[in-house]
Formats: sequence, structure tokens, C-alpha cells
Amino acid sequence: MINLQEVIETNKMIEQENLDVRTITMGISLLDCADHDLKVTCDKIYKKITTLARDLVQTGEDIAKEFGIPIVNKRISITPISLVGGACCRIPGDYVQIAKTLDRAAKDVGVNILGGYSAIVSKGMTQSDELLIRSIPMALAATERICSSVNVGSTKTGINMDAVRLMGDIIRQTAEATKDRDSVGCTKLVVLCNAPDDNPFMAGAFHGVSEADAIINVGVSGPGVVKYALEQMDESIARKNRSAQGLANFELLCETIKRTAFKITRVGQLVAQEASRRLGVPFGIIDLSLAPTPAIGDSVADILKCIGVEHPGAPGTTAALAMLNDQVKKGGVMASSYVGGLSGAFIPVSEDQGMIDAVEAGALTIEKLEAMTCVCSVGLDMIAIPGDTPATTIAGIIADESAIGMVNQKTTAVRIIPVIGKNVGDTVEYGGLFGHAPIMPVNTFSSQRFVDRGGRIPAPIHSFKN
Repeated sequence: MINLQEVIETNKMIEQENLDVRTITMGISLLDCADHDLKVTCDKIYKKITTLARDLVQTGEDIAKEFGIPIVNKRISITPISLVGGACCRIPGDYVQIAKTLDRAAKDVGVNILGGYSAIVSKGMTQSDELLIRSIPMALAATERICSSVNVGSTKTGINMDAVRLMGDIIRQTAEATKDRDSVGCTKLVVLCNAPDDNPFMAGAFHGVSEADAIINVGVSGPGVVKYALEQMDESIARKNRSAQGLANFELLCETIKRTAFKITRVGQLVAQEASRRLGVPFGIIDLSLAPTPAIGDSVADILKCIGVEHPGAPGTTAALAMLNDQVKKGGVMASSYVGGLSGAFIPVSEDQGMIDAVEAGALTIEKLEAMTCVCSVGLDMIAIPGDTPATTIAGIIADESAIGMVNQKTTAVRIIPVIGKNVGDTVEYGGLFGHAPIMPVNTFSSQRFVDRGGRIPAPIHSFKN
């Protein structure tokens, strides 16, 4: 039962500590929209999305108003489109027509973003998969609300290096296709390993084939709440010790994070169940991810600084992030029986002012970020790099990140932005949740011979672990 103290705590988290429900995402299966005729397929897709999601935005706004809980985004995820368009798409341009239909449907129902312009190619590519992948630069240049993802590896199948090499080229082409807007298309394109079927967060969201016809997933975010809880904890210890140097030990720190994550998740559970009831769509999962925003105080980097590192990137950062990620998951699992998606801590550079500060201070490099991705929920996210970075170098970065996911049995991702015309020392401004980012240096030694070999890196052995 909810008591008065819990209501007061929740109001405080919302008003002072940047607590919000980051997204209500409706997953929609489009498998029944496949047809040999492209126009028929597009018509079916448009009708199904606009029918099932017609009340999504209004419902989210009503819940936010009635409960006083900010709901930042209302989104849609769909069946990976390469599975739907295979029967009717003969050239990449056919997929672009589907992308435009999806964009029109998203606009007409009023959602912020639609994800699922995707292909799952962790073991191999069908002709349909390859056509969709080759259409991505044109599709993202021609649409406003579409996000694209390609899963190139998994723990069970290994890494499809042909797809990795191709995605290096596709990211470069997407940057070129949107260079008049600082290569913004790349902000909506992510390459994954071990992609989950129920992720409500973009750009990697799609509606898995094992899911129901429609589902409601909710993503909750609260880095500001965790930061505030840790600050209060240390202030309390300092007062008791009558010293500014008083610090809580790791046991107390972990308990504080876990309790805070529990409270945040309960808010998401309430919103998810209410949205499910009002829309008549089954409740799927809560994704408790500490997803930052450019707002001051709403930063995972600031949490790491509260834990004790001067800047993210300093020695101890990876250990601090591992602990944070684990305690967030433990607290979330206690609060809901249906925690899924990614759940943990996100470390995007452009969307987190604390991460930007660390880069500008010289504390944080791409190599250190890669190490941090071994223990966080995603991977190299929203990182701007020089526009002349070779496609083979980008492919090498994707391969490294995929290997981390494959071996550690976790989701990893690369959302990297080669900003055409920009170099190290420049800054790129996207606004909104995408924020702004300094152009980060990239290792200039070549990986071309490595990525040009092609084929598949085998899956790791699942026994004899030490």
C-alpha cells in the first residue's frame, strides 16, 4: 500500500531531482502486414500502426497530468522491417518507401520516434537484410522520426564480420547523406550485439518476433535521484563524524543505490500498468535504465563523481560503474516482476553534460569508454568523431564492441557519429535529448586488413570458463 511518505518522496524526486518516465513504448508486430505488393504492404503497415497507437500519445499525456509524473517520450517499436519487406522489396529504394510510410504513421499518431527499421544478421544476411541495410542512409536522410538498428553478433552465433564491414560503410554513407545537418542521421543508427527483443529505448528498439501482437514497455530514468541520494548519504555521514571528510563505506553506498532504484522502478510500474489498462494492450516490461539528459544534475557521470572519481575516466571509474549498474538492477528486480530491456546505466557522451565535461578535461577517451562498456548496459553511445574517419576504422570499433558483448553475454552497441567537415577540437550541437558533443580523437592506426577478411568470428566456448 502506498503511504503519505512515499507520495511526498515521489513528488520531491520529480520536482527537484529530474525523475521522469523517459518513454512509454508500444511494440507492434507487423508480420501480418507482409505482402508481395509493396503498396499493399505499406497500406497495411500504416493502417495497423495508426489503429493500435492512435490513443498512445493522449493516454501518456493523461496519465502524466493525472499522476503528476513527467512522461517525456511516447514511442513505437515494430517488427524488424527486413522480416516484413522481404516479399515485396527488390531494391533499396523499395525499403525507403516503407521508411517513409513508417515516418508518416509515426507523425500522424504523434509519437516522438519509431524504432525497428532493423535487421538481425548475427549469423548471416538474407537478400532482404542486405537490401534494408543498404537503404539505411537514404531512409534516415528522407525521414524525421525513424530509428534504425542492425544486430551483427550474439553470444550463441558469434560476430558476422561481413555485416560489421558493411556497417562501417553504411555509417559513413549516412553521415554523408545528412552532412548538411551535421550528420544527424547517425544519431538514429545503432549497431548491436545481443540485442534484446523488448528494449523500449532508442535507437535500438524493435519488437521481437517472440512478443505478442502488441505490448506496452516503459523505460524509467532517474540519474538525478540517485545522485541526490548519494549526496544526502555522505552529508549525513559527515555530520555524524563532524568532518567534511566523512564518507559512507561501499556497503552503505550500495544499499542507498538499491533502495533508490527500487523507488524509481515502482513509479515506472505504476505508469506501465495504467497505460496497459487504458490502451487495452498487455504490459511487457519495465526498463530501469539510468539514461541521462543534457539537463544539469541529470547525469550518470555526476553519480560516478559522487561515488568518488574526480572525472569519469579516472582510475576507479570502471569499478564504480560496475557497482552502480549491479545495484540498479538489484533494486529494480525487487520492485517489479517484469524488469527487462537493458536496465542499468547508460553512458552516452553527447546526452550527458558530465561526460562532455570529462572529455573536455582530457579525462575520458574512447578507449576508456570501451573499458566502461564491459560493465554498463550498452556500449559506445552518441560519440562524435572526425568526419574523415575511415569506414574500416568504424568497422573495427564495431567489432571490438561486439566482442565485448559476445564474450560477456551482454548487450553492447555502437552509435558513433563521423561528423562530416568537423575535426578534433570542434563541437557539434543537436539540441533536445541528443545534446551536444565534442569531436573525440580516434586511433589512427589501420584495421583494414582485419575487417576485410570477411566471414564470421565463431561464438565463444560456453564451458571451461575460469
